[in-house]
Amino acid sequence: MRRNGPLRARQYGGKGILEKNELKTELKRLIVETLHLEDIQPQEIEDEAPLFGEGLGLDSIDALELVVALEKSYSVIIEDEEVGRQAFASIDALADFVTQKVRSGMPN
Repeated sequence: MRRNGPLRARQYGGKGILEKNELKTELKRLIVETLHLEDIQPQEIEDEAPLFGEGLGLDSIDALELVVALEKSYSVIIEDEEVGRQAFASIDALADFVTQKVRSGMPN
């Protein structure tokens, strides 16, 4: 999926970041498209639902694909397994992670 550059390059309200709801919508779309989830639409993913296990049922291979997609789309890096576990807890957690990384001006 082609993006208009990293998140920090996009403008929203003059602040240089996307509004959180817009970011969550983009992240849901990124997950569905990256992982080729044919049986689910982005809007069906609940913001607070777990992405792994009983939630969407994603696995470790899916996590690797999402790490690469996040780096390409938003220029953020998930440093290790613990950071990934926290970031991928839910859409809410992932949006907070991306926003925090972009606001800090650091790619990782």
